[in-house]
Amino acid sequence: MRGRALAAVFTAAVLLAAGTPHASTRMDLPDFVTLSKQLRPLVVHISSRPSVPGSGSSREEGPFGDFWQRFFGERLPRGPVPSPRRSVGSGFIVDPGGFIVTNDHVVEDEDELTVKLSDGSEHRARVAGRDPKTDIALIKIDVERKLPVVRLGDSAALEVGEWVLAIGNPFGLEHTVTSGIVSAKGRRIGAGPYDNFIQTDASINPGNSGGPLINLRGEVVGVNTAIFSRGGGNIGIGFAIPINLVKGLLPQLKDKGKVTRGWLGVVIEDVNAETAAALGMNEAQGALVANVTQGSPAAAAGCRVGDVIVRFDGAAIKKSSDLSLIVARTSVGKAVDVMVLRDGRPVSLTVRIGKLRDDEAMVALERGNELGLTVREMNRQFSGVPGAQDRQGVVVTGVETGSPAEHAGIRVGDVILEIDRKPIGGLRDFGQVVSELTKGSGILFLVKREDTTLFLALRFPR
Repeated sequence: MRGRALAAVFTAAVLLAAGTPHASTRMDLPDFVTLSKQLRPLVVHISSRPSVPGSGSSREEGPFGDFWQRFFGERLPRGPVPSPRRSVGSGFIVDPGGFIVTNDHVVEDEDELTVKLSDGSEHRARVAGRDPKTDIALIKIDVERKLPVVRLGDSAALEVGEWVLAIGNPFGLEHTVTSGIVSAKGRRIGAGPYDNFIQTDASINPGNSGGPLINLRGEVVGVNTAIFSRGGGNIGIGFAIPINLVKGLLPQLKDKGKVTRGWLGVVIEDVNAETAAALGMNEAQGALVANVTQGSPAAAAGCRVGDVIVRFDGAAIKKSSDLSLIVARTSVGKAVDVMVLRDGRPVSLTVRIGKLRDDEAMVALERGNELGLTVREMNRQFSGVPGAQDRQGVVVTGVETGSPAEHAGIRVGDVILEIDRKPIGGLRDFGQVVSELTKGSGILFLVKREDTTLFLALRFPR
């Protein structure tokens, strides 16, 4: 008895010396058991039969196989499956009438969608709305009862290091729960023009695609979408679409089946330290206007090439991707106050937002982003750039790190004269040619660099 008492005293002394917090102030471990019980009924299993016989993904591949092939140029290992094959994904219920959020790549080019609820019941589903630009889709099942729904949280309030859960159907293993933390925010992985992913080390694998990322309050803060893996399995790097982006899309997907976005009419790039110093800025921030589309809302408001947009509709713009996201979700026709830095001085503009069109120019912009480069029309501003004397070609103003363009050796300041032996006279030609490129194809660029002309080859990502 005396020995146990001495041991207890010794243990208490050690804990006190180690700085163990008082019971009233210590942080409890996450209650994953309760969260799992509450949330698993709100997550569904999605399977689909390809609309084209023999196409689609195998059960072992899952929808992430197609995503990986599209954005990282690899495929997951195949396994033998009956034909026609069925793809596997996840989703979560956002409306008691049977509306379910998932990834667009889970349902694209598929029919005979089947949703399996946690009680084992299966229901035929239809696609209510799609937005390929953000890889979000809304599907609908018809049920006689009201379904329980998730609570949507605030992804902007997420902190790096915060605990999160992922629930989904990895490799077809239904209602699997994994946990981890938020590893980073604002990740760009080359998935499209509105890249802004949450990175997490919660285990995500093929089949989790479209499932929810959940905080410790039981709120959905993201849609699990992609993994970074050389072998096809989880290595602790997964990506989720922020739920705040999704919340802005849901009303339009439900009512119209598609998303209408705002349009400003500028080509923008980040401001780096060198550019900031050249422009007389105290810090590298904002979106540098590289081109203003003729007849656009920006042009009508008096926006100029060389302006740096630092505030838009009351929100601070730290980098160019911030502006792309906020403009996209701004209502068409809305008059917006915009603050720009021009020659080091603040200038206020009022812009009436237009409607983004899916025309060749927009395709060209997205395709340029996929290649990892931004370009500008040749004009008097670039009269000193070698190769600009005859005003032919477009000048490269940005090359994204790790992109196909960087791997091919394309540099900022290069003048693109030809693409696949087709002459590039300006942005119109550039837009036309890149809009016709086939994913996975090899592309030959003829560029002028200083006093040298050279060919550079790259492969368009799948």
